Amino acid sequence: MTSSQISQRLENKWDATHADTMSEPEKLLYRSNLLGSDKRITNYGGGNTSAKVTQKDPLTGDMVDVLWVKGSGGDVGSIKMDGFSTLYMDKLNALRGIYRGVEFEDEMVAYLPHCTFNLNPRAASIDTPLHAYVPQKHVDHMHPDAIIAIAAAKDSKKLTRQIFGESIGWLPWKKPGYELGLWLADFCAKNTDAKGVVLESHGLFTWADDAQDCYDLTLEIIQTAMDWFADQTVGKDAFGGAVHKSLHADQRRATASRLMPTIRGMVSGEHHMVGHFTDSDAVLEFVNSKDMERLAALGTSCPDHFLRTKIWPLVVDFDPANQDVNATLAGLEAAIAEYRIGYQAYYDRCKKDDSPSIRDPNAVVYLIPGVGMITFAKDKATARISGEFYVNAINVMRGSDAVSEYQGLPEQEAFDIEYWLLEEAKLQRMPAPKSMAGRVALVTGGAGGIGAATAERYLREGACVMLADIDDAALADTSATLTARYSADVVRTVNMNVTSEDAVAAAYSEIAAEFGGVDILVSNAGIASSAPIEDTTLELWNKNMAILSTGYFLVSREAFKLFRVQDIGGAVVFVASKNGLAASLNASAYCTAKASEIHLARCLALEGAPMGVRVNVVNPDAVLKGSKIWQGEWLDQRAGTYGTDKNGLEAMYRERSMLKRSVLPEDVAEAAYFLASDLSSKSTGNIINVDAGNVQAFTR
Repeated sequence: MTSSQISQRLENKWDATHADTMSEPEKLLYRSNLLGSDKRITNYGGGNTSAKVTQKDPLTGDMVDVLWVKGSGGDVGSIKMDGFSTLYMDKLNALRGIYRGVEFEDEMVAYLPHCTFNLNPRAASIDTPLHAYVPQKHVDHMHPDAIIAIAAAKDSKKLTRQIFGESIGWLPWKKPGYELGLWLADFCAKNTDAKGVVLESHGLFTWADDAQDCYDLTLEIIQTAMDWFADQTVGKDAFGGAVHKSLHADQRRATASRLMPTIRGMVSGEHHMVGHFTDSDAVLEFVNSKDMERLAALGTSCPDHFLRTKIWPLVVDFDPANQDVNATLAGLEAAIAEYRIGYQAYYDRCKKDDSPSIRDPNAVVYLIPGVGMITFAKDKATARISGEFYVNAINVMRGSDAVSEYQGLPEQEAFDIEYWLLEEAKLQRMPAPKSMAGRVALVTGGAGGIGAATAERYLREGACVMLADIDDAALADTSATLTARYSADVVRTVNMNVTSEDAVAAAYSEIAAEFGGVDILVSNAGIASSAPIEDTTLELWNKNMAILSTGYFLVSREAFKLFRVQDIGGAVVFVASKNGLAASLNASAYCTAKASEIHLARCLALEGAPMGVRVNVVNPDAVLKGSKIWQGEWLDQRAGTYGTDKNGLEAMYRERSMLKRSVLPEDVAEAAYFLASDLSSKSTGNIINVDAGNVQAFTR
């Protein structure tokens, strides 16, 4: 934990007046959410909570003891009532009689469903026995950095006694499971006055017979550890002191944006990966330090940490003193290949006859002196969370090494967790990825009707999207809407004038730093103008060409640069117009610029094919809903051209179409999804008209 974190005391947020109105299960939920709201108490998805509650058996009507415990895979900070498993205590106690010993402890997980109370479908966690066999009614199991720093120290047992005396016990490392539950039960029986226990290389258990008392105790124990570390580390240089200086913030981000697409391309062989960049104070302190490489090589300790981060990171060869990014890029291929070889060797040394097949051998965490940390995963949320977990690991290493000697888990123990058959079964139960999982899209004109609808279609299929537009207010509104539906992890915005080389290059640098690169470009930014040729000024002509032709060229050129660096293919979708194929009265500048887009797409399809980049066109017509170009002057001009008023224009367009149907942004988005997805993986240089039918626009 950084000094600033240590100085900020944990806040006791328990509201007794509010809690007194709750049932015991509701108090459990309340306690869980409070504990999970502070990452100094536990990391995302880490730890679990429980309460033993007396309830009426729905079958017999008898009052029975029921264990409420966080279910498998949940997060205490965001859990709801349906996130808890409920199990009969008498049946959980009966499991002791059929336990065949530590060699068979994994089979006990299959018995947990037989203990289910009230047909609760929530799968029980592997930690269920640890909660069941503690005699107190309320149990918290947390993963605080300050406690794991004690648990991961070479002399953790001695430190536990020194800090907590007899009130908190200590148990040696044991893989989570039924046997550890029995160990904990035995400890409680022999130490009836103990309030909790530190599990070596794992975390903290605390218990009490009242929900608030349990919450208060958990905070008290963690705060005690934080205060002790603050006293012990005052005036000490963390990690042996700094040997590198951090680059300025803008330089750090620029460096990351150059490295991330190259790394992304190299690690996306099996799946498209999404990146996350972190340059927090804690990360910079670590990557700049003398002891960083030594500590990183020891691996992480807490099982939650290395399941998210792999056991080791990859340290990128970069010297912030000379900032030779090109040299670093040139060495990445060899460094990543060496990591894969090392991971394969680790697997081969530790595998057993029944071990699952080796998983992705690439690193998750990349440490860059002077710059920060990059993490890659199959989706943005997992990449971000993996980074958060490695920050937890950094905090643990800082504390352990300052007061003792940090130690990671023994290699075989780490492997047995990573390739645990129960963990493999959990992975196999996960839903299949969505069709655009791991893909990153840049949508220009992203705040307009077609752009926003296309972004939403991609987000619905698991993509990450950066919305680019020149209208900051509309960008903010669109982003807020999409973020509320799909999470803040997957939506980003950038103000981008497509006619400015610098603005376009900056936008691609931003998408590289935010997501690691780009897979899909939807070129959609546009304007529209209407005037007879003799009334078309040079300024109006040039404006159409600048936005609709030059703008499409500029955003495509930068996309192709990233596509080539990543070398994993890509897709470009031009949102052109029916008017690019069919002439329209009093719109020569607009129609000519749209025709230019279509021919540019054909040219790019030729250039992109050798590197797996497909380029296709969607031609909409008369999409009035949500479209900014149909506001104001253009609407007046087109209404005047066709001799109708504003209200009658949409009806006129609908009636002139062959299908007599209005074209909506969502219709165009569906075509843009098809052309960017693997559904059209054999198609490039094509045009899809989304115009409800117009014979003049039939492609020939």
